[in-house]
Amino acid sequence: MKQLVLDLGAEPTHSLASFEVGQNAEAAALLQQFAARTSREHFAYLWGAVGVGKSHLLKALAGTGSEAAQARARYISPFSIESEFVYSPEVDLYLLDDCEKLSPLAQIDAFALFNEVRANQAWMVCSGNVAPAVLPVREDLRTRMGWGLIYQIHGLTDDEKSAALAAAAAARGLTLSAGVIPYLLSHFQRDMRSLSDILDSLDQYSLETQRPITLPLLREWLQAKAKE
Repeated sequence: MKQLVLDLGAEPTHSLASFEVGQNAEAAALLQQFAARTSREHFAYLWGAVGVGKSHLLKALAGTGSEAAQARARYISPFSIESEFVYSPEVDLYLLDDCEKLSPLAQIDAFALFNEVRANQAWMVCSGNVAPAVLPVREDLRTRMGWGLIYQIHGLTDDEKSAALAAAAAARGLTLSAGVIPYLLSHFQRDMRSLSDILDSLDQYSLETQRPITLPLLREWLQAKAKE
């Protein structure tokens, strides 16, 4: 059955605490050290399929800690303006996302940034959809992306997703009838961000209709979304 893709609105707030760790405990522990600027390793590269949480982790690092720490972190996408790739003494943590999408010019800028980060003993975390060795970028940049620790970010198993959704529902004070979570896992996008967003929307619809979240309510909500 084709999985449903829904536009559920605003970008959520990202945090390291809200990342469902699953099989990624070692990588998550390292990123806590990057957030605190206590890691002896100054470079890390995260790779994995779309939807496993790489962007979540990088954006979380940009917004973790005190206001002073957040001011010293910079999230960079492949489509950021050129000045974002320029090293600044006020920034000590650089977060370069979706490296497989870097344009030829952005690759030159990223190469220069790597060198400056290393020279100034700052920190840098990058992400991509494949390991650095096969990343479709220039060879000297590919080498630099392999300077530090490399982690594959693994998606959650269905059991882990079910447990995470049940925990998220409980944290919201929601009671889900039997069958709701299996239905979500079999009919919708399966990454945790999409599933969590759907749960939020169902929570709101349940409040508006003053009805518990059951399969009939879920199907009714789907019909209402289809008419929008």
